[in-house]
Amino acid sequence: MSETTIEGVQLCFYAHLRARHDGRLLSEWLLEQARRLGIGGGSVFRATAGFGRHGVLHEEAFFELADDLPVKVEFLLRPEQAEAFVAAVRAKGVDVVYATSAIRFGVLGAK
Repeated sequence: MSETTIEGVQLCFYAHLRARHDGRLLSEWLLEQARRLGIGGGSVFRATAGFGRHGVLHEEAFFELADDLPVKVEFLLRPEQAEAFVAAVRAKGVDVVYATSAIRFGVLGAK
């Protein structure tokens, strides 16, 4: 069994579930942009509660706010991929919060 370890970047975008860009859900748009840039994968995680820069609490328990829950779109990348991806999103004028963290990640059993 082989293992590849990469010194990389965890890139996370944070938005509301129903946030849109170019007529598409922002989470879907980000995944599509990543695919176009040749990024090997990404995931979308939906929160059950959260609040953002405006201080408004959104919880799954309240039906009227259920469509406005936070989502995180996450990627594990090489540093140059993360820089290129953020630059591409910035160039499109997307209104989104993002965070990066230096990480080490691996792929077990990769062939």
